[in-house]
Amino acid sequence: IRSCLNSSDSDLELSTVRHQPEGLEQLQAQTKFTRKELQSLYRGFKNECPSGLVDEETFKSIYSQFFPQGDATTYAHFLFNAFDINRNGSIRFEDFVIGLSVLLRGSVTEKLNWAFNLYDINKDGYITKEVNIIILSARYTYPCVRDNAPSEHVDKFFQKMDRNRDGVVTIEEFIETCQKDENIMSSMQLFENVI
Repeated sequence: IRSCLNSSDSDLELSTVRHQPEGLEQLQAQTKFTRKELQSLYRGFKNECPSGLVDEETFKSIYSQFFPQGDATTYAHFLFNAFDINRNGSIRFEDFVIGLSVLLRGSVTEKLNWAFNLYDINKDGYITKEVNIIILSARYTYPCVRDNAPSEHVDKFFQKMDRNRDGVVTIEEFIETCQKDENIMSSMQLFENVI
């Protein structure tokens, strides 16, 4: 894996772009990870990204290793943006563990808020059908999926979620609908004991 943040720069220049994470105590207070878990996560993060920051290309490279079948780069772009809390083009260790904490150990509402943020790509408080097709098409870039599967999925999603039929899904509609869907609720628990 390439090193993080401007991998083509010289080692001297890279060494000046180091990011020091917040203290462990502060991260423990912000997440649901123990001190040992945070230390382990940090070692892995620093191993992949010695600078302490992950740029989007590196994130895509790492993500694609977990999904080698098909092209995962477009979906990884949306995931990267969901983790990039400051919208500065890089993910700090803090951003990573806060997001990971929500995904792995957050309450249902916290997980649903994070998921909504993933789909609300222009951060206007709405999920639109057009944007949803783009994101779901990115998820369906695998050989075994039919070409029309993303738009069929989006149509079903909007029929279910867009309660007032105004063409957009609000956070309230999203959370309410997800909480009533058994499949979504069971999928929210899949990764609870990963770390």
